[in-house]
Amino acid sequence: MQKKSSKPQSNRGPQRPSHGSPRLAPRQVRIIGGAWKRALLPVLEAEGLRPTPDRVRETVFNWIRHQLGGDFTGASFLDLFAGSGALGFEAASRGAASVTMVDNHGPAARQLELNREKLKADKVKVLRTDALALVKDLAARGQRVDVIFLDPPYQLGLLTQILPLCPAILNEDGLVYAETGEPLPLEEGEQPEWLAGWEAIRSDKAGMVYYYLLKLHKKDA
Repeated sequence: MQKKSSKPQSNRGPQRPSHGSPRLAPRQVRIIGGAWKRALLPVLEAEGLRPTPDRVRETVFNWIRHQLGGDFTGASFLDLFAGSGALGFEAASRGAASVTMVDNHGPAARQLELNREKLKADKVKVLRTDALALVKDLAARGQRVDVIFLDPPYQLGLLTQILPLCPAILNEDGLVYAETGEPLPLEEGEQPEWLAGWEAIRSDKAGMVYYYLLKLHKKDA
């Protein structure tokens, strides 16, 4: 869940603070579970680059594990706006069948590649490209995944743009993890068009961060 403010990474657009005071990113991120548990990975020193905290990642991956029936090994993950890669590498460490990390910022993508090589993470692919364009391309080619991580920079409107595209690339019962700087208006009757069809099966808040595990409503037969 990794980026915000003037964070130089996927689809960042102009560099500007996204919420609150910019913070310097930690220099390392720690994998908290799986084959690479306790491994430390370097993170770019950049204002606003904020990897998802350990406690939040632990909660989120417990949610996802429950939804996947306790087994990550058959699941494919797409980490859009990957930044530090904390979420994607965590998924790979826990046995994901494949993890694709997307970031259009050169230094961030290069660091992801270096971390992939350090871990010998052969099931991880790093793409330096625009997240919105990639999702549209995957949909056009009929490619789908099981879990999508969405942690774009706050206040740039990227979540409102990309979430409506996700159903076209999600497998049945697929999941979206979304991290935001303000609560999502998910109450029935109050959902904006870009949230139509989604329900939060789990949600929580840590400091100024709201995070959700989203799933599409089942359509009536």
